[in-house]
Amino acid sequence: MKKLIIFALFATVGINFSCSESFLEVQPQGAASLTSLSNKSGVNALLIGAYSLLDGVGAGNTGRQSTISNYVFGGITSGDAVKGTDAGDQPEQSFIEQYTWFAENTYFNGKWQHTYDGVARSNEAILLAKSPDVKDMTEAEKTQVIAEARFLRGHYHFEGKKMWNMIPYIDENTYKRDDPNSTKIPNDKDIWPNIEADFKFAADNLPATQAQKGRATKWAAMAYLAKTYMFQKKYSLAKPLLLDILQNSGKKLVADYHDNYRNTTNNNIESIFEVQFSVNDGSTGNNGNAGDNLNWPYSANAPGRGCCGFYQPSQNLVNAFKTTTDGLPMIGKNKAGLEDTYNEVDLPNDQGIGAAAAFVLDVSAPVDPRLDWTVGRRGVNFLDWGKMPGSTWIRDQNYAGPYSGKKWMYYLADEGSSTHSTSRRSVNNNYRLLKLSMVILWLAEIEAEENNLSKAEEYVNMIRNRAKNSKVQDASVNNVINPYPAGTFAANGKDFALNAVYMENRLEFAMEGHRFFDLVRWGIASDFLNKMYIPKEGAPGRDMTGRTYNKRSYMVGKSFTDKNRYFPLPIDEILNSQKAGKPTLKQNDGY
Repeated sequence: MKKLIIFALFATVGINFSCSESFLEVQPQGAASLTSLSNKSGVNALLIGAYSLLDGVGAGNTGRQSTISNYVFGGITSGDAVKGTDAGDQPEQSFIEQYTWFAENTYFNGKWQHTYDGVARSNEAILLAKSPDVKDMTEAEKTQVIAEARFLRGHYHFEGKKMWNMIPYIDENTYKRDDPNSTKIPNDKDIWPNIEADFKFAADNLPATQAQKGRATKWAAMAYLAKTYMFQKKYSLAKPLLLDILQNSGKKLVADYHDNYRNTTNNNIESIFEVQFSVNDGSTGNNGNAGDNLNWPYSANAPGRGCCGFYQPSQNLVNAFKTTTDGLPMIGKNKAGLEDTYNEVDLPNDQGIGAAAAFVLDVSAPVDPRLDWTVGRRGVNFLDWGKMPGSTWIRDQNYAGPYSGKKWMYYLADEGSSTHSTSRRSVNNNYRLLKLSMVILWLAEIEAEENNLSKAEEYVNMIRNRAKNSKVQDASVNNVINPYPAGTFAANGKDFALNAVYMENRLEFAMEGHRFFDLVRWGIASDFLNKMYIPKEGAPGRDMTGRTYNKRSYMVGKSFTDKNRYFPLPIDEILNSQKAGKPTLKQNDGY
């Protein structure tokens, strides 16, 4: 569902809910009165306003602080990616990447503001839908609006919960239009039950399909409810929901893995819920993925046409795609990956080799073909742009490495039709928030946790078989992937099976902003980051050809600590939460 320009009236100047009997009390220009909104069109406009914040743009400081991809909070903190660009650009991101988290960091404030602006818009839609003054809607229509708004409210609270853990839950009964202090409530309660209730109501009251793409459905609400249970390890509650989706939703894995990352295959049969992007719709470009507009190669001859070099894949991530000669991940029996061997020596790369130097990338080592749909590497096809030329596309290779992300990029053949007319970094390639592949790997995780290892293996192999049978980005690369042979999980035990599930999540969803939050919920963040990622990423590297080079030396001495499981509440929000001279919000431990 594309954002509607009509909503700009409400989103930009706010909504004035007062009414007057005097002609001397002039309604503010550009403001909509409660009376003018109290109809079906007005209710839908408010609902669209709540949807419009899903992409992360339109509230908070800048879109990149609250973009739906969560690349700052879920990506550069996870071992999948580095900040990228150069050392001096966006130092707020550098602090986050290096686990030096301050409550004053504007990125946390922007994310918080966006989260609760989304909650507020959802509540406004619910309040108006419940109003007796809205007389041109049936009760069934009102219920559906409330269900969609509660789905959105659940989403925004979920985003805040995974960021900060202890946050206030604000519903339509908490919020009072005439009392600015009504939402200043303590963050002293676990709000998972409230989030569950929103998704349950949505699942019970939404249709299985919607005429407009982008609106929440029963299946989307069920998937999000299951995800909520997964974060709490409530596997017995998540499993029947996930099985229902797998067996009855009509969703299927698309035949080609890369179809989950092309604008021409938006809203495909695998997708359960997508955040919709649009371009050339009369807007300035903010309806595209504007929150990710820094995350493009640093060259006028590359996608995006010249800015800004952020969010580059890490060497650790690239190495994770290495396979054995049998086409299997190079993993061990420790569920945190401490026995994995993929990161012992780097996959060949052009780190430290200048653009003018003669260089041919050694692509003889076997790799999972999903690597080159995820990461841009010198000498390997980059969609239809030809071979990636190397450091001419990278802003500062010595600082941030030789790689570029690919999943949000557009094809050269689609430039103009899938990009904004004046901003080539605004594209209409939707963000797939919930996919059937996620459902399948959640089921694999549950089966592994319950020690049903053959079933867990079956689910993981569904994902691996799809990758095996998909098109490859570059046939010159030694693409080798196979399913696990029958009985592999059982022969190696539960921890191996869990590690295999975690690795499959990484390979399938790399650079999509989920991994940090998964590491935390799996309870392996400290082990993985402090033992497998930070020390190796910060140290000098050696690749499989024997070549040596420096990597991310700024990571030397950095570490993930227990407090880093959650981010600090923004200091401004704590100060602004005061009632009777005391803040109602309490800071997370350690900050």
